[in-house]
Parts: sequence; C-alpha cells; structure tokens
Amino acid sequence: MKRILIVEDSKMFAAMISRKVRFELNFERDVAGSMKETATLIKRNKGNYFLAVVDLNLPDARDGEVVDLVQSHGIPVIVFTGQFSDEIRESMLAKNVVDYVLKEGGPQVVDYLADSIERFYKNRNALILVVDDSSTSRTAMCQLLKSRYFNVLEASDGRKALELLQKNPETKVVITDYNMPGMDGAELVTRIRQTHDKSKVAIIGVSGYGTGLLSARFLKAGASDFLSKPYLEEEFYCRLNQNIEMLEFIEKIEKSANVDHLTGIYNRRYFLQMGQKLVENARRGNIQLTIAMVDIDHFSALNHQHGFETGDLVLIEIAQILMRNFRAADILSRFGGQQFCIAAVNMSHDSTAIVFERIRRQVARKKIRFGEMELAVTISIGATVKMGENIEDMLQNAGALLQKAKLQGRNRIRLDIEQSAAIEDK
Repeated sequence: MKRILIVEDSKMFAAMISRKVRFELNFERDVAGSMKETATLIKRNKGNYFLAVVDLNLPDARDGEVVDLVQSHGIPVIVFTGQFSDEIRESMLAKNVVDYVLKEGGPQVVDYLADSIERFYKNRNALILVVDDSSTSRTAMCQLLKSRYFNVLEASDGRKALELLQKNPETKVVITDYNMPGMDGAELVTRIRQTHDKSKVAIIGVSGYGTGLLSARFLKAGASDFLSKPYLEEEFYCRLNQNIEMLEFIEKIEKSANVDHLTGIYNRRYFLQMGQKLVENARRGNIQLTIAMVDIDHFSALNHQHGFETGDLVLIEIAQILMRNFRAADILSRFGGQQFCIAAVNMSHDSTAIVFERIRRQVARKKIRFGEMELAVTISIGATVKMGENIEDMLQNAGALLQKAKLQGRNRIRLDIEQSAAIEDK
C-alpha cells in the first residue's frame, strides 16, 4: 500500500508536494483542497491510504478539524501548517500526529516533508529493542515507537536483551536504560558490541541521571548515541532517525560495492570474497559446495547485431531466471560481461544435473521482448564439485568444463559428477 492523501488548499503547495511524492518517492497520491473533498476521497478509497499530509487550516475547517476526520479513519497524519505556537505543538502531540512541518522556508520544506514521508514508510521494516527495568518507562517509549509504526521488542534486563538480540538478528536499534539490575546499560553495550558491529546495529543509551561522564561511558563502550531524560519527543525521533539513516547509508555503500548495478545480483568481488569462505567451510567438511559458471552463447554477436541495450536486457532476464532457481544460502553473481557464477551450498549430486538442465531449458524457451523484436538465447554451463585449495581452483575447474560445453556445440552443460554427461537440447 503506497498511496498518500494530500490535503492542502494552496494549489502551489499541493502541486509541489504531489510532484515530490509521485516522481521522487514513487507513491500514488490523491489531492483534496477542503475537508469536504477529504471526506469524499476517504470514503471512495477506504483502507487505501497509509499516510495523509494535512494542512491544519482549511477554508471549511479552520481549527484543525480535518486532522480528527482523517485520524478517525485510522490514517496516520503529518500536519503541514503555516502557523506555529507552543499551543499548536501541544495540540499536535496530544493528537499523536506523525510529524508537523512548517510551510515557512520555501522548497526545502517540501524536501523535509518528503523525507518524513519516506522515513515513516520505511519504519515498518525496522525492528527496535527497548531495554529498561521500569515497566512504566519501557511502555512509554514503546508507545512512542509504535505510533511511528516501528516494530518493537521489549526486555526488562540485559540478559533478556541479549537473548532477544540473538533470536532477532534483523534488529536495527537497541535503546537501553543505564540503571538496571545485574547488568547496567553500559555493560550491555559492551556485550552487544562483541558480536554486533556499529555498521549493523545502532545503540542509544538513555538515563535520567545523565552526566557528561555517563554519556562518555556509554559512547566509549560502543554506543552510537546518548539521550538524557527528560527529552522532547522531537529530539527522540530526530536522534533515532539519524541513527537509522546512518545504518541505511552504510548498507547502501556496501551494496554498491558488492552488487552489479545492471542485474541486481552480486558482483565478481563479492563472489570471490564469499566464495573463498564457503570453500574453507567445505574443506572442513561442514558443507557440500558446487561451483558453476554460466555463459550466454554468441553474446558478442547479439550485441553487435541488436545493440548494447538489447544485450543489457538479455543479461537482466538471465539473472532473473537464475535467481528463481537458487536459494538464499547460495551465492549468485555476474562475474563479468556475459558470464555468471554460482556457489550452491549442499546441492546433492543427484539434483545438480537436474537443476542446471532445468535452468538451461528455461533460458532456451524464454522469449525476450525488446520493442517489436522477440529474441531467443541459449546458455552453456560448467559445474564442478571437485574440491580445490581455494575458490580460484574451483572456478578454474568450472571454467574448463564450460569450455568443453562450448566446444561441443554450446547450449549444453558439462559436470564433473561421475554419473552426469553432456546434456543438449534436442
């Protein structure tokens, strides 16, 4: 559900927000200029809005009544207003709006609004662990998080927090109090950092007895941030968002370094790095490993005849077929040019020929459309289970088998499993 309701009587602001939402965030949107139009759209699209951006003052609702209307239908609200005061702030916090944004400031205000919309949408994928021995404080913080659609786990002490973190490795942020029985917050931070790097999990320390020394102790133990109680809700969300955005930024950098930008699968660098770890694991007898090389037949001629855009489309289609045939534990990469490499974990010898033959046939039968044109391509495959000293040895074996497949006519597979032989499409 990626549809937003925009309620704004200023056509200029409505148009600016609408363009931002549609073309930069890629969300569908509906626009209303009055409370009456808002009620009509909500009735027409009941249950379709994940968020509403609402002007606080409308011609037919000058005292924020439209916020109550939208919230009464279970739609979270970001308030967009040209007026602001302590009274308005308290009113908005009492209504538990997602955020409030002042119109003053020009185009950058719309940028901030877009960031707030995107952050709220992403929150449903973020898991946060709250650690506090006070049930009252823990409940209050969890309510703040849940009101922004975060997924939340709770622990009353450090031991339970470590257990939950182990069971939920996707946890993004740990928020921990300092004073707790058995293990204080700084000790918990130290324990977490033994297994969870700062680039993967952010930790925010919290205490009502905050001093410079306590803040320093948390940060030196490995915390990402520290908050002293009492704090403003706005400060809490701002600090939290900054830490999550930093994790996302690091993840984006790592992905750009490890993923092929065209096909979306891993690149050569990542395959060699992780493939070596799999070989070492296989040599210890922990897993069974199959390494395969896949090459698109006559790819240079295809590029020359139909152009590089067509070649790119073929690469994407082949990558999609490969992804559908392997599991999360396997490593699939674009190794360079028209070549792909696969490291398949615990693939039985009996199923190896079946899996790769299925892939070969799926590619051969696939009709790839490019404009008015329809193309058919084939692939050749070499796969080895012969254990080498390192990943390069196994790639060399797979490459030699691939060359045999090509020399024997292409559109076939060669394996070094005893019971298998070259298989070609009749």
